[in-house]
Amino acid sequence: MKRLFKYSLIVCLGLSMAACTDLEEDLVGDITEDIVVEGINIGGPGSSDGALTALYGELRNAGTANHGGYYSIQEITTDEMFIGAKGGDWFDGGDLIRLHQHTYTPNHPFINGTWVQTYNAIATANDNLGSGNLSDAEVAQARAVRAYFYWRLLDSYGRVKLVTEANQDPPQASRQEVFNFVESELLAALGISEVSESMDLSNSQLADGGSAYSMNRYGAMGILAKLYLNAEVYTGTPMYDKAEIAASYIIDSGQYVLCGEGCSVPNLGKRPRVDSDPAELEGYAAVFAANNEGNPEHIFSVRYDEATGAGMNFSQMNLHYSSQFTWNFQEQPWNGYATLEEFYNSYEDGDARKENNFIVGPQLDFSGSALLDYAADDDDIQLNYTPEINELAPNSLREAGARPAKFSYKQFGRSDMDNDFPIVRLGEVYLIRAEAIARQAGNWSAAEADVNVLRARAGVAEYNGNLTEEEFLAERGREMFQETARRTDLIRFGKYNGEWWEKPTSEPFVNIFPIPQEQINAGGGLTQNPGY
Repeated sequence: MKRLFKYSLIVCLGLSMAACTDLEEDLVGDITEDIVVEGINIGGPGSSDGALTALYGELRNAGTANHGGYYSIQEITTDEMFIGAKGGDWFDGGDLIRLHQHTYTPNHPFINGTWVQTYNAIATANDNLGSGNLSDAEVAQARAVRAYFYWRLLDSYGRVKLVTEANQDPPQASRQEVFNFVESELLAALGISEVSESMDLSNSQLADGGSAYSMNRYGAMGILAKLYLNAEVYTGTPMYDKAEIAASYIIDSGQYVLCGEGCSVPNLGKRPRVDSDPAELEGYAAVFAANNEGNPEHIFSVRYDEATGAGMNFSQMNLHYSSQFTWNFQEQPWNGYATLEEFYNSYEDGDARKENNFIVGPQLDFSGSALLDYAADDDDIQLNYTPEINELAPNSLREAGARPAKFSYKQFGRSDMDNDFPIVRLGEVYLIRAEAIARQAGNWSAAEADVNVLRARAGVAEYNGNLTEEEFLAERGREMFQETARRTDLIRFGKYNGEWWEKPTSEPFVNIFPIPQEQINAGGGLTQNPGY
């Protein structure tokens, strides 16, 4: 596929940037026009070549954007999303309800599936690193990608085994030890001993920019920023100063810009006879579009492609069966994931993110005619996605809940989507720095400068001395919806155990998932997390 990403010379937010450099390794894959913004070469999509192709592919295989693994346990457990039981449809033995209500146990299949998928990815990294066939640059990339997968385990399970080579069975490490390992591996890849104002990355084997599909210095620094932002949860010791420094390094580098006014791609989901469908997706919408490869905001992304990089199934997971006829999908959607009403209503009207992130209201087919649901369980045969939800179970209405659409859908799409999934993007980096500054200052107004950059893009009013901790969490949720960040955020803000729709208060021990019973039963000395 050849896709063109258009960027007019308004230059996002008036920033002036320096040129990205190419990765040391050759890149192969889809070919696009390079994106050039006043001397910035963001690069085309490409993909990692040679020995690391399989390792980067594990980012797709490890449940990043499909049902039943990492994405599911990060999203369904929060106040963002739910999957209603529609009679026997989507009841799934109560597993989805248990995630929503925080009554999950060590036998939950998604929790075991996430564990297995993540360790499979780590095994691929270990095989690469043990092969003896990698260049120094490839070793640095492999160590950093492996560290990212261990960050997932650290965040989700806390105490895990630090397996660093094939056929190894080390003892279960403490959460502090896992934190130390992730930090040390990322620092080693960056060629520095610590994150500080005076750090010098000139000796790093990681590239100084280049394709978002390969780990570069800014991707590794972004993962470190996430690690430090949550250090107090993981270890009891706050590291907000380091989170700020790491985020500032990325922002101040000039390698990336927010996708704002003039940053656009053709709308691949447009219906010719539906005037409300824009011809172009601009700004925030372009960051997540079906043709979002090479977006200037992407720092480290998972490459998805309907033909050669399968694994993103949001169109199937989120949409009603009849929505197949809106986008002419190859396969019928499953009618699963939907948005909690309170979360949807946290967006104000006029927020560009609200318009982009959700599908609500009466639906039309490809030709602009009313889209019908002949098995409707309400009084209207036209498909109408309602923000209101009648119940979680046993008879959640088929059309209940605003449908996630942040990663927009395209006409004639397959069950596997083309949209790349950003693991590190500049918008989140601004939020990391904002929060780190505010927590150090003990004043949430100190976060306003960075947050207002994002609100300006969204077309909503700036904060002016009125930003609170609660409002910051809400704003972070509005920006980061559907990017597997909400569970971690709710835990960091002390809100994960609170009440929300169809969920009572939960005990603090559920902030860490249980060690899967299947893994304990396999032997090797794993012990269960407290409370389970």
